[in-house]
Amino acid sequence: MSFQESFKALSDPTRREIINILKRGKLTAGEIVEHFDMTGATISHHLTILKAAGLVTDEKKGKYIYYELNLSVVEEIMTWFASLKEE
Repeated sequence: MSFQESFKALSDPTRREIINILKRGKLTAGEIVEHFDMTGATISHHLTILKAAGLVTDEKKGKYIYYELNLSVVEEIMTWFASLKEE
């Protein structure tokens, strides 16, 4: 995970909303799509970018893929932001 990839992924409002939705727990792509007025392919594209940035992980269970917020990466970003405040 690089900060550059993470910040680029976070620059899009749809991806930020996906992260906001996933803070409540694991969801399938179909469940995520229900929150948007977009095609499944578009949401899949956003999920791929979030995965590449390390912000989201996925796990296949049966015929479904569940997406989950990768809290370790989020914590790493938050720690970096907090370090900017230190003197």
